[in-house]
Amino acid sequence: MTSEDQAGVSRADVLRGLGVTAAGVAAATLLGGSTAQAAETSTEHPNIRLINEYYAVYAEGNLNKLRRFFAQDIRWTIPGHHPLAGTKVGVEEVLAFFRALGQAGFRAEGIFLAAQGDWVVDMHRGWSTKPEGLDITWALAFRIRNRRIVEAINFPGDQHAADAYFWKTFKLTSLPGRLDRR
Repeated sequence: MTSEDQAGVSRADVLRGLGVTAAGVAAATLLGGSTAQAAETSTEHPNIRLINEYYAVYAEGNLNKLRRFFAQDIRWTIPGHHPLAGTKVGVEEVLAFFRALGQAGFRAEGIFLAAQGDWVVDMHRGWSTKPEGLDITWALAFRIRNRRIVEAINFPGDQHAADAYFWKTFKLTSLPGRLDRR
């Protein structure tokens, strides 16, 4: 007998209680990931619909099509101490970050999406394929304004593993090439 059977509550019941919809697990398509099952609810938060649309377009692989989802002043924060860390400001910086992730062959399998007010939280398993070596749980918090993503904050389940992987995978240019020459 599983712990679900003993408690009388299934994973689907828990997800329904969180307001998760079937489309809400569209995070599974993030970077070409696989599809995951999700619970159905009778209504879907409009910001979950937006993030589902975003992930569907992202899965197509044409990053320029993502522009319509981003506010011009978008801020996308990648925590850590590695070459990709920091806050990307504006559409061009965010798209450059996505191009770098694509070079590392990132994949994701959605766990759930939930929304409240202006925020959508996405949890997924994310892993690398070029080179292999990173396989952790991630959470993203999206803030939505006027049907556009204005902020996204990544939360790796294991920051030390993420830092080590990104240092191994993305080398900095030589010091003279990194200095601002004003």
